[in-house]
Amino acid sequence: MSEGTQANQYTSLFDNKTLSKLERLRLNPTRRLTNRSRGEHLSGKGGTSTEFSDYRNYVPGDDVRYIDWNIFSRLNRPFMKQYQHEEEMHVVLILDASSSMDYEDKFLRCKQLAAAFGVMGLMNFEKVSAYSCNHKGGRPVSLSPCTGRISMKRLFDFLSSIEAGGDSPIEAAVEDVLRSHRGRGVAIVLSDYESFGDLQRPFNMLFSAGLEIFGVQILAPSEIDPEINGDLRLVDSESGQTLDISSAGDLLGLYHEHRALLEDHLAMLCRQRSGRFLTTNSGDALEHVLFDVLRRKGWVR
Repeated sequence: MSEGTQANQYTSLFDNKTLSKLERLRLNPTRRLTNRSRGEHLSGKGGTSTEFSDYRNYVPGDDVRYIDWNIFSRLNRPFMKQYQHEEEMHVVLILDASSSMDYEDKFLRCKQLAAAFGVMGLMNFEKVSAYSCNHKGGRPVSLSPCTGRISMKRLFDFLSSIEAGGDSPIEAAVEDVLRSHRGRGVAIVLSDYESFGDLQRPFNMLFSAGLEIFGVQILAPSEIDPEINGDLRLVDSESGQTLDISSAGDLLGLYHEHRALLEDHLAMLCRQRSGRFLTTNSGDALEHVLFDVLRRKGWVR
């Protein structure tokens, strides 16, 4: 991409065409846990208010009962009527910024996906906050809750500025975030989940806090399909511990079995708490993940 083209981009995380398509998508939670303030997700508590609030653009999948047909007849464009019974959903972005993410564009993909989910929330008047967690015992670097198109630059600047590097396991990161977060909605946890810790406790805490878990595992191409042979010395990027292995190629079958079991375990932990889980490859095209995979999985609409 030329310097002139880059200068015209709204963010370095993805191009303007991708951003434009993201602005028309909505997150599709299953639990609809919302807060008592203005937003675009209908409360699951029932009841109907006739107090008009505002208009917004129609998004495919919206309830056509709320289209203002008078405006449609004049402008030939559908607009949705909003009422006071619509409530706000909080979108919490939790980014694993530990050293293991600093490998084969994993952390870049982590930031790209966080930005994409954030745009969907902001453009639908949800409250969006973000946390980057890397150093054990240190407080997460955070973006305070914000909403609306006007906050997109703040979100992009925050995500673009953070770097991976540290030793904080993802389970500790979640607990650190919940010490300061308030609000019900969706927690999108982006990590490689390469940790020896138990995620049951932090996932229970997210569920108890009224947050539906969207677990996104980001792996590098060489982690999904490694090509190794001979004798190797493996070095843990976070602890520095080493492990010498002879005839590494013979262990590939065991590695694939362990990785598959981990994915199944993480998916089960999310499902048991009415959440979702997805494994992605940092080498896959971003547009394929956003506009094909997430739609087919029902995460967005």
